Amino acid sequence: MSPMKRYAKKQAKAIKRRRLNAQQRLRQQRAEAQRSIEAIHQALADLGFSDTFVAEIEGRLQTQQKLLGKIVGLMFPTLFGCRQGHELTRVRGWNKNIPTQLLGALPKRSWLKRLRRLGLEMLISIWRHTQDKSASTQSRWQWRWVVDDSVFRKYGKHFRLVGRWWSGQFKHPVAGIDGVLLLVVLGDGKLIIPVDFALRRPNPKGPGQRCHDKLQLTQKMLDERLAAFANRGVTLSPPMVVADSWFSDSKLMRHVAKAHQGTLLVQGKRAYSFTLEAGRKVKGSDLVKVDNWVWKHSLHTPGCRYVRLRARSRTYGEVVLVVVDKPGDKPLYLISMSLTMPVTRLIQAWNQRYWIEYMFRIMKHLLAAEACQARSEDAYYGHFVLRLMAGLTLFYTSRFIFKGQVTMEEIVFTVKHYWMTVNYEPFELYAIA
Repeated sequence: MSPMKRYAKKQAKAIKRRRLNAQQRLRQQRAEAQRSIEAIHQALADLGFSDTFVAEIEGRLQTQQKLLGKIVGLMFPTLFGCRQGHELTRVRGWNKNIPTQLLGALPKRSWLKRLRRLGLEMLISIWRHTQDKSASTQSRWQWRWVVDDSVFRKYGKHFRLVGRWWSGQFKHPVAGIDGVLLLVVLGDGKLIIPVDFALRRPNPKGPGQRCHDKLQLTQKMLDERLAAFANRGVTLSPPMVVADSWFSDSKLMRHVAKAHQGTLLVQGKRAYSFTLEAGRKVKGSDLVKVDNWVWKHSLHTPGCRYVRLRARSRTYGEVVLVVVDKPGDKPLYLISMSLTMPVTRLIQAWNQRYWIEYMFRIMKHLLAAEACQARSEDAYYGHFVLRLMAGLTLFYTSRFIFKGQVTMEEIVFTVKHYWMTVNYEPFELYAIA
């Protein structure tokens, strides 16, 4: 055989092999998309989503149509290659007014009621499952209350919920909607459950009315959620609340300590001043200098070194300062009014604070929370509550059903690109089929 014929035959075999491999990959990805949608439907059934929403929304809209599929479409618009509601209606062939009708069907109190009830039921079921277990099992399912706020940018014509807020992502004030989220992190990120949410109003009506303070919103949300558990007969351990430096308020920290016998752990600012036990006065900028301390290490905080300091502040009184230095991160210091709690427990609790940033990142980038064109406050509450539940569903699917072997990004990618080959009929999701 001549070299030219041998080369042509080799190339033909390579082309055939690549074509067969591409077909095999296509079949595998279609099968993965089918498994992903089945897992999402199982997660919705486990979370009791259909029983919670569809009946009331159908009554409000006075229709007998199957609304579960449309609600799922609004929860996961990126699964179908869409970001905004009008894009979803155009792709699915719906009436263009359906997203606004569904989101505005319930008042904001009803939307928040559904979110709070979902978080309460899930946490109570987990508490009942672990309360009689051994101490080691309970330690793997410890609760961490995490609170933070985030700005969802708003483009185009603004309305009364939009204001100019400081954004840590952009490092300057931006026009958008500021939301305060309270969630519970179970274990080392085994499950993230949003329990309450609130939007701040930048321009309240009436003379002398102040903007809603996120410190007051945090105190109100925490008090109401803990009271709800008490009304159900659930006896919780003192809460450990974790927040960033914007929540470092002495009144809020004392309230958590006195009213709930808990601890509010916050990050300190560089401008704060303290007096150490030896009488030395330091500022926050001096605490984060790594050359000033003799560092300690612990097996409970691998890859991290720390320093524990007793200090006094004119604002906070007697506090414990924990200076933390991690490889790859800037040094920081934490403030706690609990003088007896082990330092390693404080550091472990602080390490779980980033999960709320993870939830905000899911809402903004994976679920397109900033792409909403509603004009009413009730519709925006519905929009954000559905996104929070969608994030919980995706996290539950990837962590519990897929055992962490499939990421949320992979689930969204496979269903987004192969949704036409997915069979929705067994799950009664006709509206998105």
